[in-house]
Order: sequence, then structure tokens, then C-alpha cells
Amino acid sequence: MLTGKHLIDGAWVEGGTTFQTVAPATGQVLQQAVFDADEATVAKAAEAAERDFVAYSSKSAGERAAFLRAIADEIEARGAQLTETGSQETALPEARLNGERGRTTGQLRMFADWIEEGTCFDARIDRAMPDRQPLPRPDLRLTLRAIGPVGVFGASNFPLAFSTAGGDTASALAAGCPVIVKGHPAHAGTAEIVADAIRAAIEKTGMPTGTFGLVQGASIASGSALVKHPLIKAVGFTGSLRGGRALYDLAVSRPEPIPFYGELGSVNPTFLMPAALASRAEEIGKGWAQSLTMGVGQFCTNPGLVVVRDGKGVSEFVAAACEALGSVPAQTMLTAGIAKAYRSAVAERKASGKVDVKVAGTDAGDCDVAPVVFETTAAVYLQNPDLHDEVFGPAAVVVKCANEAEVAKVAATLEGQLTATFIMDDEDLGAVQPLLPIVERKAGRLIRNAYPTGVEVSHAMMHGGPYPASTDVRSTSVGTKAIERFLRPVSYQNFMQDMLPDAVKDGVKTPVLDNGKHA
Repeated sequence: MLTGKHLIDGAWVEGGTTFQTVAPATGQVLQQAVFDADEATVAKAAEAAERDFVAYSSKSAGERAAFLRAIADEIEARGAQLTETGSQETALPEARLNGERGRTTGQLRMFADWIEEGTCFDARIDRAMPDRQPLPRPDLRLTLRAIGPVGVFGASNFPLAFSTAGGDTASALAAGCPVIVKGHPAHAGTAEIVADAIRAAIEKTGMPTGTFGLVQGASIASGSALVKHPLIKAVGFTGSLRGGRALYDLAVSRPEPIPFYGELGSVNPTFLMPAALASRAEEIGKGWAQSLTMGVGQFCTNPGLVVVRDGKGVSEFVAAACEALGSVPAQTMLTAGIAKAYRSAVAERKASGKVDVKVAGTDAGDCDVAPVVFETTAAVYLQNPDLHDEVFGPAAVVVKCANEAEVAKVAATLEGQLTATFIMDDEDLGAVQPLLPIVERKAGRLIRNAYPTGVEVSHAMMHGGPYPASTDVRSTSVGTKAIERFLRPVSYQNFMQDMLPDAVKDGVKTPVLDNGKHA
């Protein structure tokens, strides 16, 4: 039975007013009363996290790894319940949710392995040189340490992999930081089930009860209270540019500014190169259309912009894409609010007179929407910055350029992106090479001959990019480098062995840079 309550200090508690959750596919009320956290509720969670910070961050890497693996086990034990509840709350198909659950547990186990291996703590030792002239050198040892309690915001489009026990939570817990998740109101039940899995893992492994908390919330006030609380030392966020920017401004304007790691959206440009289009335009059109409609276009890596030099294969690409999209029925978006925003943005572009509509299906119901493809010229695109904005959903703009110079101008005009894709043949290398240094400055992940939907969880993945794709171009929210967001460097000078963190003690087995050489 779902309670609609918050999980604070190991107990399910009430706090604040209440809101309802609704099934987007049917309009049925799923939960009559989910609590919307007020400042006092958030404060209790933050105080429990701060109280237990030292105890949790002092646990060995092996102990925290066991905790992460226990969370994964407990999530898997609730698999059927998560799939049923998640499908009702989000209208996502069961197969998608089952796959996302596997990704979530895989992330947790990956971080468990990573902290046990130890490279992520970047241990460095400069041993004392008492006889050095003109001055002796002290013994210096540096390693990365947990930053403090972390606030994490659940994402609307990934109720598991980017929410309660998703990548932000997994990486922060791995770093040694207690976490408070602000659950997304669209899937409060899913959040509660996952939070209960974490609670069970805390009990199983003997972690402090303040290590994890869940505060439910549908109001701006609940999220703002979490970001502004003085005991929160960093925030992870995945969501809209508008909402993320508002929270970022709160984070950096606090009396003690804190890091805000926001992933805020992207149009993920796809550059179609001439030789590739000339040889396989129909294949490219079908593949791109499939990527555009994956998850009803609600992936953060949705390819919403196509840049192409007009010529052989362009009309065939557009025709093939539109034919494929024309057979896609209206699909249910995550919430009625998201569907309404999509329809509004599409209608505004249709009425602007700046684009031609190449395909537009028929919407159905409050939450069901159809894909839309617009076409315009580079000249119009460059003169109208409103065409550069993301439309969250299965909508895209094809920009036709007269020559390579216009392609380069469009590339240079782009804001920061999560991804940028080149669809090319070997003969296109000469055309791609001058574009590459321009596009490299715009995106966190560059892709050749694949579509951006789908983000591999691995050591070499970068999921972030220049603003507005994210609020910190140096960090990723996916992959093992994500742990660095919640660690800070601390240097220890002339410390006794018993005073040092394990990572920089003499004789440690984890990777150490010792006097400039890998031990």
C-alpha cells in the first residue's frame, strides 16, 4: 500500500499539504493524497542528513559498495510492483520500465565497483624532502572527500534511472554523501517504492538512518526549500531550462553558494553530410524518425534539429522521414501539463510563418500527441532565435543550407548541447573536418553514424554540455565521472598515518600517485 508520505530519518512521516497523482493515459486518480513537503519537513530531512554525514562518509569504500549493491537487490525484489506502478503513473510501456530498472541497478553496481577500485578518489602523495634546498618540502597527501548532504530532483521522463535511486543519487551515495531526493510529483508512487528499497538496504547494511531521505512535492516551494536549506551542500537536477535555471539562481545566491548540477535540455543537432545523403537518404530518414519518436520524444537526447546542405538526397530524406512519422499514432506523454506545453509550442511555430510543416499527425486526448516536422532555410533560422528553442516531445526542425558556409554559420549559432551527431560516409571527411572544431565547443558528446537517443552508462560517457544543456560544462550526470561532482579535494600536510584517510595512507592497495609516479 502506498502511503504518499515522506521518508525521513528511516520513518514514513506526514508533512505539508497534499496533492493527487493522475494516470496520464486514463485520467484516473491514482493517489488521493500525497504530501507536499513544506520548509519544516525539508529541514527535518536535511538535519538528519547532516547529523549522519560524518558517520556515513567515514564508512569504508567496501562498506558503501555493499550498501549500493543492497539497494540494487532491493529494487529488483520490487520489480513487478515498480513496473505496474510506474506504467500507471507515466504511461511508459512495461518493456521500457523493465529496461530502465536494469539500468538503475546497473548504475548502482557500477559505482560500487568503482569506489572499491579507488581511482575515483584521485589519491596523491608528495613525500617529505627534509634535505631539499633552499627549503625543505613537507609531507603532502591529497585525496577527494565527500562534499556533504546532497539534494537530488527526480526527473519526469525517467522515473527510475534519473530519479530516486538514479545516477545522481548513486554517484552521491558512492562519494559518501547523504542524499535527500525531492520526488517528482508525476510518479510519486514509484518514488515511494524505490525509497522503501533504499530504506531496507540501510537496515540490511547498518547504515545511519539519515543517509537517505525522500521528500514528496508538487509545489515550487518544496523544491526551493531543499535548494535553499543551509545544510545542503550540492544539488543534482534533471528537468526543464526554466525550472532548472530558477533553482540554479537560488543555489548560487545563497549566503553560502553551492554547486548546482543541472541538466536542462538540448535540441541535439544532427548534421547530415552530402555523400551519406546521396547514397542512403531513405535509410537515414527512417532511422532518424525512429529516434525522434522514441519515448514520445521525451528523451533529453531527442534529435530535434537537422542541419543539411541542400542537394542530392535531401528531399528523399525528408520524404522517408515524413512517411515513417506519418504512420506513428498519437502517443501518451508523461503528464497532461507536458502534452499541453508541447501542443502550445507546436501551434506557435505553425502560426509563425517562419517554417513549413512537412508532417503533422493528429493529437488525441489530453495527453496523446503526434510527431511534427518543420522545415526552414538557414537564412530564416539564423534570423529567428526562437526557432532554436527545444520543443520537448516528438518535434523537429530541418534547416536547409545553401552551401557549406551556411552549415558552419548554423553550427556556430548553436547554444550548448548534450549531443551533436554527424551522419557521414568516408567521402564526407573533408566536409566534416572544418565543422568539427566548431561543433566540439557546443556539445558534450559527439556521435558519428548513430542517433543520440540512448546514453551508455560507462567510464567514457559524457552527459552534459555547455549551457543551457547543463549548468556546469565540466561535469557529467552519467558515467563514473559523475562521482566527481560530489567530492572535493583535501590536502593533508605532515599528518600522522593514523590521522590520514585510508586512500593516502602508506601501503594502501588503491591507486595512488606517489611522488608523481603511479604506485
